[in-house]
Amino acid sequence: MLPNSVPKEIVLEVENLPHPQVGHSGFQCIVSIEGANLKVQARVDSSRFIVCDKTVYSYEAVTGEYEAEVTVVWNINHHVDKTTIILYKCEVLGSHREHADCSLCVTRDARFECTWCGNSCVYRHSCLHSPFTECPKPRIDMIKPLSGPIEGGTLVTIEGSNLGLKENDVDGKIHIGDTPCTLVDYEVSVRIVCRTGRHEATDTASVVVGNDAGYTESAVLFNYKDIRLSGVYPSIGPQSGGTQLAITGMYLNIGSTISAYLDELPCHVNATQASSSRLTCVTSKSDRVRRIDRLTLSIDGANRTLVGNPYNYTHDPTIMEIKPLTSFASGGRMITVHGTNLDTIQKPEMEVYFDNELLPVNRTVCTVLNPTQMECPSPSIAKRFTTLRRNERATINGQSTPPQSLKLKESQLSLKIAFIMDNVESVRDLEKHFKSLRNRLLYVEDPKFLAFPRNIKLYKGDTLVIEGENLIFASDESDVNVTVGTMPCNVTSLALTQLVCIPPDQQPADTDELGIKTENGLPLVVVRVGRSLRFPIGYLRYEVIKSYPIPPEAIAGIAAGTFGLVFLFVLVLIIYRRKSTQAEREYKRIQIQMDTLESNVRMECKQAFAELQTDMTDLTADLESSGIPTLDHKNYIMKVFFPGVTHHPILNDPRSRSNVSRTNYDAAMIQFEQLINNKYFVLTFIETLEAQKDFNIRDKVNVASLLMVVLMGKMEYATDILMNLLLRLIEKAVNTKHPQLMLRRTESVVEKMLTNWMALCMYNYLKDYAGSSLFLLFKAIKHQIEKGPVDVITHDARYSLSEERLLREQIEHSVVTLHVVQDDLDEKIQCKVLDCDTINQVKSKILDALYKNTPFSLRPSVHDVDLEWRHGRGGHLTLQDEDLTSKCSGEWKKINTLAHYGVKESAVMSLIPRQNDGFSVACKPPCHNCKPSHYHHQQQSIHHHAHHHHLHRHANHCSSTHLPSTPNHTLISPVMYNHPVSGLYFESQHSPPIITANGDVESGGNQRLYHLVRPIEESHYPPGMGFTSSKHHHPERTHKAIPEIFLTRLLSTKGTVQKFVDDFLNTILTANEALPSAVKWLFDLLDDAAKQHGIVDPEVPHAWKSNSLPLRFWVNFIKNPDFMFDINKSTTVDSSLSVIAQTFMDSCSMTEHRLGKDSPSNKLLFAKDIPHYREKVGRFYTDVQRLPQITDQEMSSAMQQLSASHANEFDVIAALKELYIYVSKYYEQILEALETDAGCRKLHLAHRLENVACTLEGEETSAC
Repeated sequence: MLPNSVPKEIVLEVENLPHPQVGHSGFQCIVSIEGANLKVQARVDSSRFIVCDKTVYSYEAVTGEYEAEVTVVWNINHHVDKTTIILYKCEVLGSHREHADCSLCVTRDARFECTWCGNSCVYRHSCLHSPFTECPKPRIDMIKPLSGPIEGGTLVTIEGSNLGLKENDVDGKIHIGDTPCTLVDYEVSVRIVCRTGRHEATDTASVVVGNDAGYTESAVLFNYKDIRLSGVYPSIGPQSGGTQLAITGMYLNIGSTISAYLDELPCHVNATQASSSRLTCVTSKSDRVRRIDRLTLSIDGANRTLVGNPYNYTHDPTIMEIKPLTSFASGGRMITVHGTNLDTIQKPEMEVYFDNELLPVNRTVCTVLNPTQMECPSPSIAKRFTTLRRNERATINGQSTPPQSLKLKESQLSLKIAFIMDNVESVRDLEKHFKSLRNRLLYVEDPKFLAFPRNIKLYKGDTLVIEGENLIFASDESDVNVTVGTMPCNVTSLALTQLVCIPPDQQPADTDELGIKTENGLPLVVVRVGRSLRFPIGYLRYEVIKSYPIPPEAIAGIAAGTFGLVFLFVLVLIIYRRKSTQAEREYKRIQIQMDTLESNVRMECKQAFAELQTDMTDLTADLESSGIPTLDHKNYIMKVFFPGVTHHPILNDPRSRSNVSRTNYDAAMIQFEQLINNKYFVLTFIETLEAQKDFNIRDKVNVASLLMVVLMGKMEYATDILMNLLLRLIEKAVNTKHPQLMLRRTESVVEKMLTNWMALCMYNYLKDYAGSSLFLLFKAIKHQIEKGPVDVITHDARYSLSEERLLREQIEHSVVTLHVVQDDLDEKIQCKVLDCDTINQVKSKILDALYKNTPFSLRPSVHDVDLEWRHGRGGHLTLQDEDLTSKCSGEWKKINTLAHYGVKESAVMSLIPRQNDGFSVACKPPCHNCKPSHYHHQQQSIHHHAHHHHLHRHANHCSSTHLPSTPNHTLISPVMYNHPVSGLYFESQHSPPIITANGDVESGGNQRLYHLVRPIEESHYPPGMGFTSSKHHHPERTHKAIPEIFLTRLLSTKGTVQKFVDDFLNTILTANEALPSAVKWLFDLLDDAAKQHGIVDPEVPHAWKSNSLPLRFWVNFIKNPDFMFDINKSTTVDSSLSVIAQTFMDSCSMTEHRLGKDSPSNKLLFAKDIPHYREKVGRFYTDVQRLPQITDQEMSSAMQQLSASHANEFDVIAALKELYIYVSKYYEQILEALETDAGCRKLHLAHRLENVACTLEGEETSAC
């Protein structure tokens, strides 16, 4: 056992030592520590011991103990033997969560000889002060939970340090307010669990913990609450249980343990979904039908009851009849179910099964009409129906007999019916429990209705006949609904190939059935069958001729008069319409066009959303077990404060400075920190910097981030600085023509400082509340994009929200289900890919399936593995993006896809470690985040312009403001080159790949790669388009009005992910108890400032709030979810997220944007939604305004808690050094400002700044 960094001898007992001869160099010890070998001279003692000379042994790892290896050699290279020794660090053994802990230190095993010395744990013989006599008072880091019932019984967990050497040290010394908290569990020094006692009334009190050195009071307060129950819903349920009850009341989510009982029967509480006013529980099974007299809710030591028959167990529902028993394959036909006690079920569901399968094909939600009747839309089996029919045809053509269970008889398919009704088992197996019940649903082909010839039909009275096919196989008149415009066409007859209905007497308005205007001024005839099938038949023009008993002369007179009136009316109308603005007409035309297009893709959206919802439900289930891959606070801060910077001096471990002698620079920075802690200095410092003409935007952003890093441990003071800067900014803004533009752009230090402050305050809110909806939105967009072709070179995708990244060509593709087999997995994993995917895309999707929600930085990269196709008996083929089989055409080479290799459905694949072969691309280290740092380049300009006099002062310390060079990663294959645009790697036996000016990739043989679409050559374009003659240039995309087919694709994608967009916006625009108090404080500050300056226009404070939170914070995270999560954001996903961010920005504006022919596609996409979102934003601001005002004490407590939770994360001295660069650059101007300002002059701040400069030069401060 050797202490770290303390000179010690190593004594090794040996036997059978060799005897060195004359001229030999004797014995030596070679000590291996963390891969480094330290050679030490050794001597022989008493012929039994080898003694290695006294030497300092140390290791870098932050672990309490480290096992090193000692090898004894003689005559330099003759091996004797080796053994292991233990090195240890008292400072780690005596610490908890990176905080030195006296109690842990002195209770460590005596063999370590650790002692408490000063304020740290050290090796006993290294202590230069008086050794430990008494440990300091406790420190409290965390308390959970922070509320409990007044009756007590809550198990409160307190974590911190110096919480006693043994139980007796703290037993009886734990109080919450004046109420003792009884010790239940104890972990030496770092963790206490105690049970609260009874409190007389509701109260808020601090937690007090004591030891022999004294008592410590927590900064956060514990709340005693009086729990109240008000009701329960529903009041009935089946005796089999499974009913979800909603219990309402007050303070239902407090305490540590919660349970509910219906009389003596448990009701299983879902604590994760509990709120203060509502919690849910699921009823257990009852052995009989019974009346419940009381509901009891127990939270820790509190019991609350609802009496007076709050709930009843009734007989389980039964099924007596199901009709009709036929349905079309797309489902949606209303099936009527007769039975008993059906109203006891809140959400009954209908399922259909194949005989030989355990899982249902599909399910639908039923509607209960009364206790004996409910309606269920038949589940859709369209995909399976189509697949089985295709297989049947293939089998017939192949003249083999299909399995009996898969045979289709005359295009029919019979499936079993089952119901999900809470925990009622009998309705899940109708064959077993209801033997006389007909329980099979016969599926047939969908009916087809034929459109009118030329899309328009002339109606001359009488009836309307619509042609079709298979119209009565699974539907009758009651299932069919026909509309002309919005008016019903009464169905009188339905035959196999014809439908007859009677239209309205008068021609309806020119709309579809939803009231949306049609383009040609005629009503649209629509046939709906059930809930799923919709057939737009065409337009109906009325030409009804009726005879009236009026003389021809009278008719002629009336016609002439009418013509005159009509002529005058038309003339006036023309004049009026000419005076109307062109923009208004254009707006209406575009709105109608968008509504029509959106209506056309509605069914596609519903089906796509249903598929996406299923996949996202699986993802959500995975998230519950694995959690969201959230970045830790340190990486989160770096992403927000210094985007794109991966190496920064502030990332150095601040504890490493304790082992290094302090330089003049360090001493000067400590003095400079004292100046930073002076409000007058900081405000004058910022004001002076912003007055300099060469102090640009990049400098302002950098100063704001560095300043916030320095003040992270003093959030209360940082908030005060921010408030003063904001009030100054408001003062300037109200004197301008457009005060609402304040905070819109980063024009001064305060804007970026506000962004950083908001990021610190919102981290826990993002992590615990709002982050999940943002993560699901990102996953939904990523999943939807990857369901269609994505060009790996251009990043264009079939499914996109962005016109910029829309794949405009029609790419033939099909879905291929792969079976992934891995040695470390017990069973195969299914992964759906496209046959047009490149091999790297397939690998990426398989990795997504294997690792699901694993943080991206912890996953293997696609460049670390190969894809192996296993087929036949022992057949193994490694698939690659490029190999000898790649198709070449002239100067173009196509990247290999699954279709290129002929991979079919149910192929077996495996990911194996990267093979180092001729087409290997394993030149990339497995790190996902090895991005080049831009910080060094960012800082060079600052150094370049620094004041010459102060550069001389810093000559010995300039390395502290530059980053060390990034270490070179060892590459497996030095002849491989990475294309940073496409993310692909290429072999270069002769020359590296060439990246052309427009982003095309060329192989070393002057061949250019493409994936889905080969770029069109210049010769294919008509002359006069202005393209260069260079063969490496292709025409850029023109941003014209996009054709309907492309807009329809955008609308389809938008409709599919709409729910996730809505869910995210609903989450962040809800003012509830989870909302950080900082938001309320900031909004109140802006409202008060507007009132003080006499601003009556409500748009101004609305714009200030929008610019401070939604646009400055939320838009940043919508565009960059990787700031919060450990994920990989592709270029294609990024473009779609930008569209959503822009939509949110438009929703925060009170001004309505008019659409025109030149409007961007993203504004057209969400045109109908933006007014709804705009209402939500306004309602959110109103709700926040109505929240209770945040007192100074509450704000101070919240900021202190933030300061304590993230202290010592960054190297503050390094941040001060970076900040001092600006002091050096503008030294004279800052000095002059400090001497001019009366407040600064009174505090002698200029002299104190000169002292900092003197300390840097190593001079006595008295000489300054």
